[in-house]
Amino acid sequence: MQHTVDLNCDLGESFGAYTIGMDAAVIPFITSANIACGYHASDPLVMDKTVALAQQNGIQIGAHPGFPDLMGFGRRNLNASPQEVKAYVQYQLGALAAFAKAHGMRLQHVKPHGAMYNMAAKDEALAQAICEAVASVDDTLILLGLSGSKMLSCAAAMGLKCAKEVFADRAYMPDGALAPRSRPDAMITDEKEAIARVVRMVKEGKVRTVTGEEIAIQADSVCVHGDGEKALIFTQKIREALTAAGIAVAPMREFIK
Repeated sequence: MQHTVDLNCDLGESFGAYTIGMDAAVIPFITSANIACGYHASDPLVMDKTVALAQQNGIQIGAHPGFPDLMGFGRRNLNASPQEVKAYVQYQLGALAAFAKAHGMRLQHVKPHGAMYNMAAKDEALAQAICEAVASVDDTLILLGLSGSKMLSCAAAMGLKCAKEVFADRAYMPDGALAPRSRPDAMITDEKEAIARVVRMVKEGKVRTVTGEEIAIQADSVCVHGDGEKALIFTQKIREALTAAGIAVAPMREFIK
């Protein structure tokens, strides 16, 4: 059986005079870029530069909307209502879509960021608000969400296209949630372990959790983080390992229908 998977990375998370991530180095090895939209990170100049970088490298782009929390990098849980979250997502989609149009591109997908992503994985009202926001702006967009999450079940119920995401460098809890970053074992730092886990998630649909249990997981897209110490090595070697394992790597637009 031929497996196909997308390789995505969060990009455009610099702000003003501050540089975060190795965008230019990482981008040739991925197929989809999740671009920050100014709420958890980024600014108009960074957004414009990142879209241009993706266009030059032939990479598909998606919006990476988060909570309005620059100080906390969008990783703090905010007590925002579903109505507020819907408006936050609509606003950020509109901003990135403008830069995409200016560079002759269009958005492929939407991937919520950080706390919004993790909260919507379990909170159905929040997940519904995000799905409604995406559908109201462009119902052809693919919603990228955690495998097994409420966000994906809501998207499917609404008829939105959705892609199941797994993480190369994050540990999993027994319920399929990502291990909280407060845990010392939340991040996978050993490149060989990360690569083996990715190949297994794609080919076998399984992952070992922090408790040692095996759980089922589905992988349409693999996330590699562009701001980690080993971001470039991880991305290069994961791409090579997927190809060596007979797994095709392609933008999600090509196989998510």
